[in-house]
Amino acid sequence: MRVAENLNLALGDLLDGDPRVYLLGEDIVDPYGGAFKVTKGLSTRHPERVIPTPLSEGGLVGVGGGLALAGEAAVLEIMFGDFVALAFDQIANFASKSVSMYGRRVPMRMVVRCPTGGGRGYGPTHSQSLQKHFIGLPGLSVHEVSPFHDNRELLPELLGRGEPAMLFEDKVLYTERMFTDGVVDDLFSYDMELPGVARVFADTPDTYDCVLIVPGGLTHRALAAARSLLLEHEIACLLLVPSQLYPFDTDPLLPVLRRAELVCVAEEGTAGGTWGSEVAQAVHRTMWSDLRRPVSLVHSQDSVIPTAAHLENEVLVSADTISAAVTKALHG
Repeated sequence: MRVAENLNLALGDLLDGDPRVYLLGEDIVDPYGGAFKVTKGLSTRHPERVIPTPLSEGGLVGVGGGLALAGEAAVLEIMFGDFVALAFDQIANFASKSVSMYGRRVPMRMVVRCPTGGGRGYGPTHSQSLQKHFIGLPGLSVHEVSPFHDNRELLPELLGRGEPAMLFEDKVLYTERMFTDGVVDDLFSYDMELPGVARVFADTPDTYDCVLIVPGGLTHRALAAARSLLLEHEIACLLLVPSQLYPFDTDPLLPVLRRAELVCVAEEGTAGGTWGSEVAQAVHRTMWSDLRRPVSLVHSQDSVIPTAAHLENEVLVSADTISAAVTKALHG
């Protein structure tokens, strides 16, 4: 099953199981089924609750927030995650605040889905990773789709919390398969022993030199880097892929991190006020006496994202970027 198919099934299950769930977005109804076909077939099954909206991100998120405030549940698709900036006021100043600013807790069942990231040649305004702009808002959680975490479990959990959530979905990841039964490929296996975090390893989860922490969209680039580091440099990496980026609890990871020569956090967004720096700060605070070297951070270049493939590759985080950062940190 591909990641996009898994999301489609998850959304279908929500609509089938709860008559109070609405799905809103631009061009999400059949026959188009959304820019990335994640909503294909859903409007045919639920025409009264899969609602196409005008080209207004502020408008559609505002309507979703109103539905949530009135006791319904809303899943909102932003056609390209870049455009969620147009809905920032509705998210930061209305939805996230409405949970607690009326003198009593008000459940706000609302998920904002954001197709994100580059790698498809869509250019500066359709390729960004804006996760960092939603880190640290009270009442708002930030999540990222991964090939390890089943969205049929994730989406009901997010709505069940009664707080608005951002769900970032890497566009290239849509076409990749979901991992199942603990198998990644011929070299890597995974388990879900850590709460909410996939743990990926080559031979054993207990022997490694470096811990790589990456969001779901970087999974395959991190796997390629880990393969290169192991086969070419004899550096064993343990890869951690969390489903929830913020709030991010590092405490369950501390026993794993303490055994590493290096902790490296990679993300596709540009540096400055990021999820990665938040993780690094938490690790430094709780593990200062145990760290062998500073947490290494890997980001895309401080640049707009070009459309030309060869230039886009130079700007965005790649497997080579991650591999180079690890070897430099460990060997200078």
